[in-house]
Amino acid sequence: MIIEKFGGTSVEDARAISNAIEIVTRQRGRRPLVVVSAIAGATNTLLSSAQYALEGNLGNATSELNALLERHVLILENVVDDRPAVQQLILEIRRRFDEIKNLCQAIAVLGELTPRSLDAIASVGERLSSLILARAMTERRLPAELVDARTFMVTDDRFTCAAPLLRHIEEKAHALLLPHLSAGKIVVTQGYIGATAAGITTTLGRGGSDYSASIIGAVLGAEEIQIWTDVDGVLTADPRIASAARKLKVISFREASELAYFGAKVLHPSTILPAVEKNIPVIVLNSRRPLATGTRIVADPPRSNAAVKSIASKKGITVINVQSSRMLMAYGFLASIFSIFQKHQTAVDLVSTSEVAVSLTIDNTSRLDQIVADLKEVAEVTVLEKKAIVCVIGEQMRSTSGIADRVFRALNDINVTMISQGASEINMSLVIDETNVTQAVQRLHREFLEPVPELEIFEAIEP
Repeated sequence: MIIEKFGGTSVEDARAISNAIEIVTRQRGRRPLVVVSAIAGATNTLLSSAQYALEGNLGNATSELNALLERHVLILENVVDDRPAVQQLILEIRRRFDEIKNLCQAIAVLGELTPRSLDAIASVGERLSSLILARAMTERRLPAELVDARTFMVTDDRFTCAAPLLRHIEEKAHALLLPHLSAGKIVVTQGYIGATAAGITTTLGRGGSDYSASIIGAVLGAEEIQIWTDVDGVLTADPRIASAARKLKVISFREASELAYFGAKVLHPSTILPAVEKNIPVIVLNSRRPLATGTRIVADPPRSNAAVKSIASKKGITVINVQSSRMLMAYGFLASIFSIFQKHQTAVDLVSTSEVAVSLTIDNTSRLDQIVADLKEVAEVTVLEKKAIVCVIGEQMRSTSGIADRVFRALNDINVTMISQGASEINMSLVIDETNVTQAVQRLHREFLEPVPELEIFEAIEP
């Protein structure tokens, strides 16, 4: 059994959905279970309509929702020929949009948008795309079985960023999904969404569809997890920055984790964690070029002589410097600092320490003022904004001498604010000004990956 997850661009219109169905058909013998995202742009539209409602602008909210409704109807009419079925599904789609409009009216009246209401609205995108995809598969004589993810993807009640409860998910997935698969059905379900034990709709956070696919694959013991998107795979750099970028045929779970967290848009950072625990390969593939090889992410890839595999970058970084010559080395001081970030539910990307200071980076500044205020109670604090992280990533870095020297020679006139060497020694991260990101990535790519090493793990990107 395999998991096939289709992202938003892979179901964005009738042509994309037809391509997805062809992909599923070709692999029908491998017992596919299909996980689908909302159509491209749908989640953003749903969330913006809720924001308009909060601002009291119901006109804009309704206008955005009507446009999104028409997109779904247009896709449906172009992938399903059975007119009675189309009319029935249009009524169902309109009913769900009416529910959102009613919820938006309530938000406007109350002047309050709760995380719970936000999840109720955001979940509709996946529920509609899966409905259309399953019906289109049925029309093409594929035995599709639509299963609502909320019946088995059990989460806690942290709305908008709910944590899956794996033990409960495994129990329910075995009970609800395996009978359909055993009967030869192709299960179609939603990524990104779940529900509390009480049945209240939740979402796993942006990019959570990949996470959903990985969780389902892990609890059901899938042979592999396929992530179908609109790029050829994991690349040596963003090709919009480094024109000589190449695709990686295979990388390790560890390398993929670093790339996902520090800028690569192909994967959600949490995607591969359940797969790692069960040693299930994750394959990143392009639904627009389904015969391309993609990138295979595995626990132990073939050893190569390429010390560096990829250069990643991430803008929108804020550096917080915490300085206290009196207390830095005192017992519990670092714990007190990190407890502040925990209190304000803000993740830290990088950490660097000296004898008198701790430097940390964050990419979520929604609670920056509160964090700084709390930190100032125990130390002096300075904040540097509009920074970026540039990462040099590769499994063989830890056994290759001279990497740091080459990095700093390549960036000789670019000021580096902070340096962090990953504990795994496969990632060297540098914090620089946002304005220098393009130049830094280009230089590092030239230093380590141009010309591309003549190794089996690299492959040209198709035009």
